[in-house]
Amino acid sequence: MKRYLTYILLLLLTCLCVPQVEAASSVFRNLSVSDGLPDLVINVIYKDSKGYVWMGTNTSVERFDGIRLEHYMVEGSNENLKRVFALMEMPGNELWVGTGMGLFRLAEGAEKLERLAPEMITSGVHAFCKVGDVLYVGTEKGLYVYKNGVFAHVLVDKNVFSKANFVTGISEGDSGVLWLSTMGGLKSLCLSDQKVVSFPDELGKKGQNLSYYNITRIGSKVFMGTMTDGLVAFDTLSKSFLHYLDVGCGVISSLSSDGKDLLYVGTDGNGVHFISVSRQSVVRSFRHDRDADSQIRSNSVYSVLVDRDGLLWIGFYQLGVDYTLFQSDLFSTYKYENLFDSRDMAVRTIAFHGSQKLIGSRDGFVCIDEADGRFRSFKSPRLRASIIVSSCYFNGKYYIGTYGGGMYVLDASTLELHDFDVASEPFLHGHIFVIRPDNRGNLWIGTSAGLYCFRDGKIVRHYTSDSSKLPEGNVYEIYFDSSHKGWICTETGICIWDPSSESLKNDVFPEGFVHKEKIRMIYETSDHQLYFLPDKGELFVSDLTMNHFNRLAPGTLLDGKSLMAVVEDSEGWLWVATNKGMYRFDKKNQVVPFNFADGIPSLIFINCIPIKDEEGNFWFGNSRGLVRLNGKEMDMLPSRYVISLSDVLVNGKSMQRQLTEEKGHYSLTLENSQKSVTIQFSALTYSDPNSLMYEYKLGEEGEWISLMGKSEVSLYDLPSGVTSFIIRQIGYPDSAMTLDICIPNRSWLHGLYLFIIIALVVAGVYIYRRCLLRVVWSVLRKLNGINDTEMPVVIETEKTEKEPEETSQEVEIAQEEVLERPTMPKPEKKSTSSTEDKYRTNKVSPEECKRLFRLLEQEMKRNKPYRNPNLKVADLAVAIGTTSHSLSYLFNQYLEKNYYDYINEYRVEEFKSLILKDEYAKYTLTAMAELCGFSSRASFFRTFKKLAGITPNEYIKQVSGEHRPVD
Repeated sequence: MKRYLTYILLLLLTCLCVPQVEAASSVFRNLSVSDGLPDLVINVIYKDSKGYVWMGTNTSVERFDGIRLEHYMVEGSNENLKRVFALMEMPGNELWVGTGMGLFRLAEGAEKLERLAPEMITSGVHAFCKVGDVLYVGTEKGLYVYKNGVFAHVLVDKNVFSKANFVTGISEGDSGVLWLSTMGGLKSLCLSDQKVVSFPDELGKKGQNLSYYNITRIGSKVFMGTMTDGLVAFDTLSKSFLHYLDVGCGVISSLSSDGKDLLYVGTDGNGVHFISVSRQSVVRSFRHDRDADSQIRSNSVYSVLVDRDGLLWIGFYQLGVDYTLFQSDLFSTYKYENLFDSRDMAVRTIAFHGSQKLIGSRDGFVCIDEADGRFRSFKSPRLRASIIVSSCYFNGKYYIGTYGGGMYVLDASTLELHDFDVASEPFLHGHIFVIRPDNRGNLWIGTSAGLYCFRDGKIVRHYTSDSSKLPEGNVYEIYFDSSHKGWICTETGICIWDPSSESLKNDVFPEGFVHKEKIRMIYETSDHQLYFLPDKGELFVSDLTMNHFNRLAPGTLLDGKSLMAVVEDSEGWLWVATNKGMYRFDKKNQVVPFNFADGIPSLIFINCIPIKDEEGNFWFGNSRGLVRLNGKEMDMLPSRYVISLSDVLVNGKSMQRQLTEEKGHYSLTLENSQKSVTIQFSALTYSDPNSLMYEYKLGEEGEWISLMGKSEVSLYDLPSGVTSFIIRQIGYPDSAMTLDICIPNRSWLHGLYLFIIIALVVAGVYIYRRCLLRVVWSVLRKLNGINDTEMPVVIETEKTEKEPEETSQEVEIAQEEVLERPTMPKPEKKSTSSTEDKYRTNKVSPEECKRLFRLLEQEMKRNKPYRNPNLKVADLAVAIGTTSHSLSYLFNQYLEKNYYDYINEYRVEEFKSLILKDEYAKYTLTAMAELCGFSSRASFFRTFKKLAGITPNEYIKQVSGEHRPVD
């Protein structure tokens, strides 16, 4: 007995001493060169009050909105001093930046960083700490205090050359004290009298203080990181130092905390660790492991941020950033303690009873009893087939159907498994697709060999398509509605079990019903409407009597989805699981999407009958686990950030400095020529960009247009006046953002310009005629020997009010003399039937045409200028270094086609190329057309039909067998 107690004591001591590391299951996304990072060394990460994430690199400050990066380069001649060490948000939405050369700031809407106090702060800035309205700046030459727009310098050590003046970190303490980590040890600064106190640590070599590179505080303990000796803790009560927990690396590159219990430790060599101060142990670690699925891409960590939303950001040396994708807890993947985790399990069927859960997948099934902690797993070779397709709890037992292995029975009390009571086909080696009880104590079983009714240990009925009115094929669904009718669905149609006559009927369906289709599932709602989920096509709805029925009208987010399961919540909405996400449907026309950001592990749901448990939670089968919908959160669906406007581009140029904002309402005034804009926005949730779902409209009276997986919208040919662009996350009106685009109406100015031009032309003609007649009169007089002094002042055929009227005799003489002159032949009109006359005097040689054509083809393939819907011949001519005339000659004479046909051919080929790529699978045809350079949907369809001979939809169907939604 004594020996056993010794073993137990040793085991307990081992558990207390060994750090407890919880396996992290977070999903990471990374940012690298392909995402636009100009520098891959990430020294600091910071999240501002709006929700933007800022990253300091060796050369720049980067603003990240979850989709795109905005670059702000650190200017200077010394590349070694451009490194960004610290970031801090200041009033007025300013960002202050500490670099190796000094202090900078980035004002709201500014295009570049501005140097602050260059004559005073001449060394590297490593730390910020804001206390009230006072900012403390830690530099390599002491501390600077910023208050009321004025900087004051405070030396930590009177010896200006002391390492103690190299301040690496600042942490606010209690009772008006700042704690400073320096290269010369730990210091404290009293804010009232700015008195500095040193704390010799005696942990370094030869009694010297250690050099500390970062600092944070929890309670009465101050924690510091070193570059050689790992973590050091200082107890402010006992004034004592000690080496803290070993995290497997002596280089502590980043150190922060939640201020309560957790330390966030980044190491340059062993990843990231979360330390619980109360437990004095590592509770979570993130490392790179070559022999396993890597949680993070590198163990060389330079910066760590756990933001206010719980997202983890990790900056690396030479590898950019990894960050965890946002997921709310509305949906969650089922996990039972350390015994079972359904993540990555394709759940095909579930059956619950009290505290017991039976979960079937492609790899067998498990049964968990949460009341007594029992867990049993069943798979091949114990099972004849591992694919579990159906299950049901009935009279104290679980009935389990397999695909190809028949049927099993599991005793709920003992969790012992045995074969089904009927030892014949298809219950030994057939397919058991559905198992359902009725109100009479019968168990109905749909199989590959027909429909069976089981009662009191034996089969009492067996229906096949040969012996009854059961439609041919496998029986996939059996559903008993509130009137106790049984709906039997096979792969070729539906029949009804009539309880009054105890027979199957297939001749009771009205014209236009869904009885000849393959139905996956039937569900009756609280208002006694039956919802049919077809294998293909729209949701079908009918009352119990089949007197009123209809298909779901097109135009909702459910269009084009394969419907897998449906269940009704307490508010009368339907939760519809599909192969492309989860949707909440009000049974009319409002559909709210849910995806990865809401906690769903995969958008692919499986045809699994959902369950509502005793606590009001809903359970669904997903391709990556058993998914629970939190019933307690139904009335408080997860909130979102209000959408923020990242930028507006006009001709590729940012209009950020021209934007004005007031409480999420933006305004922008453009010139009359700037009628095409690209609006970039973000909800700042930092979830998977491909799962983002928005809707937008123009003006309050406009129609909402869905936008999937994109965070920018291009608008063309905006009208004069004010256009209101409104965007929101689908289903969340409070997330809406509005941008008012004002284009002044200058039509009156154009009219004025036109009037002035016409007036100038008329005046020019008038003056020209006067001068011409004077010349003609002068020539005639000289030919006839008449003196100039005898010439009338004016010779005209029209009278003016300001000049004396000519005598009829003078006019007649002038006319006769003019008629005596030989008349000039009138020039012939140019022919428009041939283009050769146009180039008769300005031909381009064949050799030059070949050269230009080669340059043109290179430009089109390399830079793809045809993607610009506003591309002109002049733009293309500049790009290849020629004139518009030469390029026009090339098209019309050498290529024998006009400019527009040439450009549109490339646009059509671009569309054919992109349509085959998976990353564009969610794009609508209109979005794809815009991406390829077409200015409108109509021009795209017209051009494609002209060049390809078929419509875009027909082409997509030929190459992939699918249709694409058109917005």
